[in-house]
Amino acid sequence: MTDTDLQLGRDVPAPTSPEEAVLDRVPNPHPDTDYLTRFTCPEFTSLCPVTGQPDFAHLVIDYVPGQWLLESKSLKLYLHSFRNHAAFHEGCTVSIGKRLVERLEPRWLRIGGYWYPRGGIPIDVFWQTGAPPAGLWVPHQGVSPYRGRG
Repeated sequence: MTDTDLQLGRDVPAPTSPEEAVLDRVPNPHPDTDYLTRFTCPEFTSLCPVTGQPDFAHLVIDYVPGQWLLESKSLKLYLHSFRNHAAFHEGCTVSIGKRLVERLEPRWLRIGGYWYPRGGIPIDVFWQTGAPPAGLWVPHQGVSPYRGRG
């Protein structure tokens, strides 16, 4: 698939694995400007590699585009491909960030994986490519630490 052959506007089957999923990109209309783009996925799911039970997370992806923007339908399909993928929280979160960096070549990217508790312990995973560009407004990701019923 080329950069001009997008999944957007077409009926495409859901990918069965993250490796099979295609991430589409489109040209950035403002490649000379540092600005932050945020994607939020409050209902991310994957499988525990030990028990096969579902794991749930709230993902927040922030990036500063370079030449490319991430097309959102392809991101939705990519994230959906994890539903039957078995990996630990750290593996899912970091691999998503690295895959996006590989495809988009952004100036900066960070991902926050706020995982819901299993076995009584929430696990939050954070990864970024380095320091954000100087002068960039980087808002809080907006996800509170897990507090339980307290």
